[in-house]
Amino acid sequence: MAKHKLDLHEIFNKGIQIDRALDEAMQHCVDRRIPLLEIIPGKGSGQLKKKVIRYLQQPEVKKLFHRIDKDSTNFGRLFVRFKT
Repeated sequence: MAKHKLDLHEIFNKGIQIDRALDEAMQHCVDRRIPLLEIIPGKGSGQLKKKVIRYLQQPEVKKLFHRIDKDSTNFGRLFVRFKT
């Protein structure tokens, strides 16, 4: 299965860049019909993961994907599944 990976470790403290990276990754998957986006906010304090989840809950973003799965074995990883 094809998937796209977005690692946010490098820009963890740059809010605007995080939103831009998320926008670009989501659009990349939609445009290319990639069914799975793996987002790696990392473990840390959990603030970045919360920011990513808030981003994904926005109505205009939420309509792009099917569901979000949290990795049961790795707290620092989320999967966004797209409608195919």
